[in-house]
Amino acid sequence: MKMNKLLVALPLSLSLLVPTAALADSHGGGHGESTQQMEAPTATKAAELRIALDTVLTEHAFLAVEAMRKGVDGAEDFDQASGALLANAEDLKAAVASVYGDEGAEQFDAIWQSHIGYFVDYVTATAEGNEEGKEQALAELEEYKVEQAKFFDTATEGRLSEEAVVEGLDVHVDQLIGAFDAYVEGDFETAYEWERESIHHMSMFAETLSIAITDQFPEKFDNTNPDTPAVDLRASLNTTFTEHAGLAAMAMQDGADGAESFDQAAGALLANADDLSAAVGSVYGEEAGAQFEETWKSHIGYFVDYVTATGEGNEEGQEQARAELDQYIVDQAAFLESATEGRIPADALEEGLTAHVEQLLTAFDSYVAGDYETAYASIREAYAHMTMPAAGLSAAITDQFPEQFGEAEMPSEMPSTGMGGMSANSTAPYLYVLAGLLLAALITTVAVRTRKQ
Repeated sequence: MKMNKLLVALPLSLSLLVPTAALADSHGGGHGESTQQMEAPTATKAAELRIALDTVLTEHAFLAVEAMRKGVDGAEDFDQASGALLANAEDLKAAVASVYGDEGAEQFDAIWQSHIGYFVDYVTATAEGNEEGKEQALAELEEYKVEQAKFFDTATEGRLSEEAVVEGLDVHVDQLIGAFDAYVEGDFETAYEWERESIHHMSMFAETLSIAITDQFPEKFDNTNPDTPAVDLRASLNTTFTEHAGLAAMAMQDGADGAESFDQAAGALLANADDLSAAVGSVYGEEAGAQFEETWKSHIGYFVDYVTATGEGNEEGQEQARAELDQYIVDQAAFLESATEGRIPADALEEGLTAHVEQLLTAFDSYVAGDYETAYASIREAYAHMTMPAAGLSAAITDQFPEQFGEAEMPSEMPSTGMGGMSANSTAPYLYVLAGLLLAALITTVAVRTRKQ
């Protein structure tokens, strides 16, 4: 399904990139001209394409899993959850139209909607205990994979082979169905593991798609390469940031509902945080990793306090939690400004962190109030917002350590990873880690994950 995004890539890269480019520029203040920021290795046209795909594809996986859960639970907010998923589909359709015209967009939408329909059928059959219906839905999905694979093989002129795409779609569908089935069975640990895997898998596919597209239309991307150490760094940050926003928002909902899956939802959020802490430790040593973890825990505590106070109807407690978060934002911004040697000014960081925290709290407060329309609009806004700090941080890091992010030539052939994308050619661990360290700081403010306990 997401494969269609390949066609969407070009326009989507522009719409999703405007804010990231702007943020990269503002966060880079104090270290060079804005034009230098825009010409940074993390902000090439190919990089913007990959990030646009990364954002939409990973959001699709996230929203699909969550909407399916809402559906089987018969949740009051199912319409809004599915509406968010369909809004994501509309973004793709519009992107296709901007490249292939209205006719091409309609064709894309028809294929896409049929695919969504098969998942709906599976959820419905599951809720009804209709095994035959489930098998029928899975059979329809099998046919869809073949049809979609042929489409991409043709669209990319063989750059994404039918066989490779089918293999990738097998993984993608299995992950979403696996996450859903595990949730229904009450195996929440597995459910959230599958959800995270589905998100990460789509990030890899975004890389593969961006490589195919830039190879097919090199002139549209100034012959730049989406598969370089610098772009890998930005993509890694983008996936981690956006995933954090999504997981945080849903964990908070679970907390408000007193859901049985809350511990596992919070666990997935904390697993995202563990990735960051481990990265910090691998670069600065165990002591630095421990220091980072301590800071992170304090931040998580403030969100926990907010969630708890909300549940108790304690407005004074809510205000206290907000005050603690405000102070944390100031402290974290000062730290990052120092860490990046002024490449990311504290005032810009404070503004960005404040927006991020408010988006998550608005999503949470709206959900609790039963204003699901606003809740999901805020969740999508929070998800998209996290592409900006990823852009700013990656630009700062590559400027701070230029020798570690040399440009790479365009690959002579497509990576043999099917829908996967990244092979073993990722950014050096310690660089990813360094990014994680800075990322963590920003991400921290989202700590809504805190809902854990």
